[in-house]
Amino acid sequence: MIFNLFALSIYYRVLCFTKYFRMLKFHIGYFIAALLLFITEITIALYLHDSLVRPFGGDFLVVILLYCFIKSFFNLPVLLTAAGVLLFAYAVEISQYFHLVSVLGLQNSRLAKILLGTTFSFTDMLVYTLGVILVVMVENVKLSLRKF
Repeated sequence: MIFNLFALSIYYRVLCFTKYFRMLKFHIGYFIAALLLFITEITIALYLHDSLVRPFGGDFLVVILLYCFIKSFFNLPVLLTAAGVLLFAYAVEISQYFHLVSVLGLQNSRLAKILLGTTFSFTDMLVYTLGVILVVMVENVKLSLRKF
């Protein structure tokens, strides 16, 4: 027992001085942005039933939401985070092509249908890409203003 506590103590000290521990950092600005985007997404889902904002605006905002949520807790490079979010969005969209909800037996689950989606669309992938491009552009402007 004492040896385990000693080993854990050494592991913790080593971890504190590694770059991986420094990746964990709470950013209130990103968290507030993620929270506001989440509220916006819920509002779109509940109250907008049009043919432009609901299908495309929600997809555009969801990648920005995911980016802000990840950056709320992890101090990762912009391009790495943006690429990871985009690949995740693509993976979800591709899972719709293969009807993952049905394959998993969740076709009767409203939550699974909302989170994973049921209809594949190349347009959604384009909208995800545009959302991530906006994120990278905004982050570059923020960086330029800090250097200025």
